[in-house]
Amino acid sequence: MTRQQQHSAAPPAATSSEPRNWTRTLAPYREPSHTRSVLEIAITFLPFAGLWTLAWTAIHLGYWQVSLLPSLIAAGLLVRLFMIQHDCGHGAFFRHRLANDWVGRALGVLTLTPYDAWRRAHAIHHAGAGNLDRRGIGDIDTLTLNEYRALTSWGRLRYRLYRNPLVMFGIGPVYLFLLRHRFPVGQGRNRRQAWISAMATNLATAALVGGLIWLVGSGPFLLVQLPITLCAAALGVWLFYVQHQFEETYWAEEDEWSLNEAALRGSSHYDLPGVLRWFTANIGMHHIHHLSSRIPFYRLSRVLRDYPELKGVSRLTLRQSLGCVRLALWDETQRRLVSFREARKTQKTP
Repeated sequence: MTRQQQHSAAPPAATSSEPRNWTRTLAPYREPSHTRSVLEIAITFLPFAGLWTLAWTAIHLGYWQVSLLPSLIAAGLLVRLFMIQHDCGHGAFFRHRLANDWVGRALGVLTLTPYDAWRRAHAIHHAGAGNLDRRGIGDIDTLTLNEYRALTSWGRLRYRLYRNPLVMFGIGPVYLFLLRHRFPVGQGRNRRQAWISAMATNLATAALVGGLIWLVGSGPFLLVQLPITLCAAALGVWLFYVQHQFEETYWAEEDEWSLNEAALRGSSHYDLPGVLRWFTANIGMHHIHHLSSRIPFYRLSRVLRDYPELKGVSRLTLRQSLGCVRLALWDETQRRLVSFREARKTQKTP
């Protein structure tokens, strides 16, 4: 049987009482297609460059308002380029590590994300997602209800500010992509590698920005690039947030933590409309991604078709995701995320 036939044949669904070794089950989907991968880069980068040029042309002709629409679409494509970089970081986009790494590094110049430093932090996130004893690297800071109550007034205020939507999805993305990624402080043993990655990305980005400013001027460049960067950064943080910050998510202490449970129950199936699935490169199928991170994004939808029992697992619609913004604390008693308002109510309950 050919590899294509293996993928197209839908395996039988498992019963709910039958434990499944998902690592073994999903292994056949991990093989990337170099032709498909190159095509995905082309159909993302070329329209991005074309829309960037279109936005600049509108500004050059004096119609800056017209530039907003192509800039917004370009921001969506920049998010998609980041998702390709993300797959490269998992070694999922090409068979050879060098191809993954150098494509990832090149894309990092566009996404303002130092590839090697980000890849390490993201690997730590995958190894301990949902583990209460391994929080703090590559994830959204999340406190338990008891930890929050034990804070000083100043500590509570800082956490509430961090969790405020204006900070989380406004100031936070700007800080993360424009400042923190430029200077990777707090990297521990891998500090040297992180700084080399960041400085190399900074130099390449500076060269690209300098060349574009030389071609079009600083004003037009900023009018085009800033909306693209800011919108893409906010969208990227939002996607990462809803992938794990939903009410019935999964957190457990080390001795109770399970990698499969964290993937299935702690990673959402963000069920987006088709157009948004394309722009986000199927990252909404995050539970499958955490079950097997080496699956290229263009094979994730096939996994859902072949294993329909995964469709309803941790499913989150676009409308439901908006309610996740209020969630901020892990209630270890109820085993769910709660809002600050709910935390106050439970504190008053005798």
